[in-house]
Amino acid sequence: MISNPPGFGLRLGGLRRALGWLAVLGLLTPLMAGATRLSEPDARAVREVVQAQLDAFAADDAERAFSYASPAIRARFGNAHRFMSMVQGSYPMVVRPTAARFFLAQVDRESQGAQPTVTQTVQLQDDAGRLWMATYLLERHKGSGWRISGCVVVADGVNSLT
Repeated sequence: MISNPPGFGLRLGGLRRALGWLAVLGLLTPLMAGATRLSEPDARAVREVVQAQLDAFAADDAERAFSYASPAIRARFGNAHRFMSMVQGSYPMVVRPTAARFFLAQVDRESQGAQPTVTQTVQLQDDAGRLWMATYLLERHKGSGWRISGCVVVADGVNSLT
């Protein structure tokens, strides 16, 4: 009979956590490779837009949540109800996170032309205590400021936000 060495389960759990972090870094590295820091006023505005949308989701305010979406996202879904249904079905962890930790917003150097793309990464904790890394993509639009043009969510391998 073959048995595992003592402590093997603990090492395997640590390995899984490390592989989880490597997967997150692998997904974010292309986003960060050409990234630079955003100006403080723009970083604050980007964070406020993401936080405002999270607040709108938590309040079940589909119209307000939809108002923070970019014109392309708004055109894709057509109305706030369809948008909210998609978010609730595909991204339940962003609807009512129990905690959120914002990282520094970054501007993609390759997109610094007329319409730069900005990424805002947020670590979210759902009501079951699971952690998620949500990377929001934002664009600046004349007359409406920063708007969310996409979001990529992956499970985070860290145990808690505390």
